[in-house]
Amino acid sequence: MIYQDRTEAGKQLATQLREYANRDDVLVLALPRGGVPVAYEVAKALEAPLNVFLVRKLGVPGYPELAMGAIASGGIRVLNEDVVDHLGIPEYVIDRIAEIEQAELERRERAYRGDRPEPNVRGKTVILIDDGLATGSTMRAAVSALRQQGPAWIVVAVPVSASQTCNEYRMGADEIICAQTPEPFLGVGQWYDDFSQTTDEEVRDLLAKAKLEMENRQPAHA
Repeated sequence: MIYQDRTEAGKQLATQLREYANRDDVLVLALPRGGVPVAYEVAKALEAPLNVFLVRKLGVPGYPELAMGAIASGGIRVLNEDVVDHLGIPEYVIDRIAEIEQAELERRERAYRGDRPEPNVRGKTVILIDDGLATGSTMRAAVSALRQQGPAWIVVAVPVSASQTCNEYRMGADEIICAQTPEPFLGVGQWYDDFSQTTDEEVRDLLAKAKLEMENRQPAHA
């Protein structure tokens, strides 16, 4: 099945996450930017709060797709020691790349979250969402970083994934839900009619809309 766009993909994914609906301990976190329209539909269907979890992969010099680690919201840095040791990457190189990615992470924090605080995930069930998984390196980094903040349970949920990537153990998650694992996979964008880039403005608008909808729903649960 090819999704029309990320909105449709989010609605389809939400049907597989019904057990998490209407629970006070559930928080939906999106990986910006493409994960946000998907996560918005999931959060709306589950009546759960939506926020973003910002993670920046630290790519190996000359091979940026190969992750040697990541930085994430909350000042967290995770290193893939196997990659670092195997390639003999010196600490000053890691620091330099981390500095560059930190600047972009902070820019996105300001752009998306404004003056709103980072979400408190301690003791929560966190559903971490992106628009798809190919190698899964960014999602793996996100799970590792999120784990350091003490959530009770981490669910990775995506509309489409390469079959070998859709694995709890490989992702480091407690549960993984991939709505589709087509073969041959070819790439995330192949499974969307419209895979145009999500803009910063769309991310801000969806986060603000989700916040307003949660506030309007509060009296119903009071």
